[in-house]
Amino acid sequence: MTTGHTTPNPIHQGPELDRPMGLPPRRGPIRRLLRWGGFACLLAIALVFGGFLRFADSVTTLRPPAEPKADAIVVLTGGYQRIDQAVELLQKGAGKRLLISGVHPTTTPAQIRKMTQGSADLFSCCVDIGYDAIDTIGNAEEASNWIHAKGYRSVLIVTNNYHMPRSLAELSYVDPDIEFIAYPVVNSDLKSSNWFTDPNAMRVMLAEYAKVLLAGARNITGFGRHTGLRSANASGQQ
Repeated sequence: MTTGHTTPNPIHQGPELDRPMGLPPRRGPIRRLLRWGGFACLLAIALVFGGFLRFADSVTTLRPPAEPKADAIVVLTGGYQRIDQAVELLQKGAGKRLLISGVHPTTTPAQIRKMTQGSADLFSCCVDIGYDAIDTIGNAEEASNWIHAKGYRSVLIVTNNYHMPRSLAELSYVDPDIEFIAYPVVNSDLKSSNWFTDPNAMRVMLAEYAKVLLAGARNITGFGRHTGLRSANASGQQ
């Protein structure tokens, strides 16, 4: 009886065993994806942080023009200091007329005049009260309607310095052909060079920076854009 010669099956090495010595093993697609995803996250964080530093620098260094002059003045409500400054500009002739945008419906012109100590003649001839805006988008829409109704081409915008970048972005989006001139009212918490050590000031800046980013994305994509006017919202609910 002849015993047959059996040949053992060869062992096939995996691709990693065939690689030359000293070369790192190949990474799987999931590991590569996670690696590049991590790099992308780090880059995004760096860009957001760098953007915040740039935003903070631009806000804290904003200064009003030495000799402001325009066809008209628009002040965005949110603090009495803003309105005081706008009325003072009107009294000095920096603009022909003033719109106070975003006033609460329960606030009367007499209350505003008393608060600013403006003259009755000045308010009766040259001050308009806007009750329609409910947010910064509404401020831009309300101001645009008023500007076109009056035929103005250049407008001084009065608001807090930290609120100015978003305000100008919304105004330029709604009305790109009008010249908007920034007249920032300096927030007292941001006057110090060490404002970043103040939790309240830091919170204001971070919140406003987040709103600026959202406004920019909304204006570029159009996604999530809404009307900020009471009249439009009321008609939409009917």
